[in-house]
Amino acid sequence: MKLPILKKKKVLKTITRSSLCLLLLYCFACKSDNDGIYIPPSEGSINGFWLIAEKGYILELTDDKNMIYNRSSAGCSILNNDFNLEESGFKVQMVNPNKLIVTSQQSLSKLKLTRLPNLENSCLPEHISNTDDPKVNFDHFWAFFNDYYAFFELREVNWTDYKNFGNQITEDNFYDVLEDLVLLFKDGHVSINDEKNDIEIEAGLPSLIERLNTNLSGEFTIENEDDLYTILEQKSRVIIDKYLDGTFQQDSEENMWWGFINGDIAYLNIFGMAGYGSDLSNELTTLNSLLDNIMNDIKKSGVSKMIIDVRFNQGGFDKVSSDIASRFTNQEHIAFSKKARLGDSFTEDQIISLSPKGDFQFNQDIVLLTSPLTASAAEIFALYLKDLPYVTIVGENTNGGFSDILTHALPNGAIIGLSNEIYSDMNGVVYEGIGVGPVAENRVPFLFNDDFSKNIDGGIEKAIKILNN
Repeated sequence: MKLPILKKKKVLKTITRSSLCLLLLYCFACKSDNDGIYIPPSEGSINGFWLIAEKGYILELTDDKNMIYNRSSAGCSILNNDFNLEESGFKVQMVNPNKLIVTSQQSLSKLKLTRLPNLENSCLPEHISNTDDPKVNFDHFWAFFNDYYAFFELREVNWTDYKNFGNQITEDNFYDVLEDLVLLFKDGHVSINDEKNDIEIEAGLPSLIERLNTNLSGEFTIENEDDLYTILEQKSRVIIDKYLDGTFQQDSEENMWWGFINGDIAYLNIFGMAGYGSDLSNELTTLNSLLDNIMNDIKKSGVSKMIIDVRFNQGGFDKVSSDIASRFTNQEHIAFSKKARLGDSFTEDQIISLSPKGDFQFNQDIVLLTSPLTASAAEIFALYLKDLPYVTIVGENTNGGFSDILTHALPNGAIIGLSNEIYSDMNGVVYEGIGVGPVAENRVPFLFNDDFSKNIDGGIEKAIKILNN
């Protein structure tokens, strides 16, 4: 059986979570109800200007062209000036002529759009910020974080201290200064991407590498993406050869592989929470067909113990996480809540529940393996499962980045991403910056020199011991 290929593009990148900008491009793309994706308005037209206050977005919708503006206290710039996609993963409902509700097949967010009588003055053509001037761009950069970032206190960043850094900004030091500032957050959902100037800055990368190196030394120390790719390949080979006896199954996109340990423990490795379908419109359909096959194999085996491994998983879509998690509960339960920063306060809590799906749900003894690489939508998966009485977490705390990525465009075209949402479990605990993890006695390093020298996987060894007790 061929060894699964760990995709390099997923390794050491910003946690792969659909940005709200990308999702919005799908919101109004399809204006027919042939497949139920688009819900026609009950009255009036959706054409006009619509505000999503907590995201800083204004949408301009017309019959011919749609635009997205992003606005902050520094002014307004254009995020997308022409989108008209053929297919959409969204449902749009007009509650009344001045309110739209948007839900998605990929994101858990429920967006409320309010109609504006006119385009705001700062977004009019004569006032739009469209310049490479470094000082203007710094002001927009600072204001975007100041207006929408949700975790200044948690990340221990006093953002007002840096407001006047624009006075020392030049064309030569612009991205150096911005990099120094975003690295303060140690947040995997904070990033800067300027394709024109080949700039890509990931705020959570240095701290992630530091965490992964905690129990590594010598030849196993991770210095770059290639080092991590090599060590993860080595770890996956140990899993397959030692614990699965070289026998496993995988989906066509190599997002999941599964098999059995010692004939009596099912093992499922979920490498990502996205990329199951050929496009967003069939992502969940393809995923659930795969899950039907996996759960059927588990049911036929008659096993009563299972290991779910998300230690390699850097995220994707929340709905993918929920659909997978739904195969491991046989009754609906409230899992967590989420809210977004809105000025000096927050939007109302959105309560997220998990309901069973499929013909068969596995709700016997489960060990969930987690690591610092377990991030974003994969952490949402951990939130869904962590309080189930038959689930035990083994490994290390997850990455600690839960929010959808809110993106804004600077006047020079660079895209800035940040964390705008707060996720809380049903006890009100916020795991941002901390991650979901095991109790002390079940802590096992994901990457450990001794594991490689002994050709074992400490996490799986611990899981087997727990399941066999």
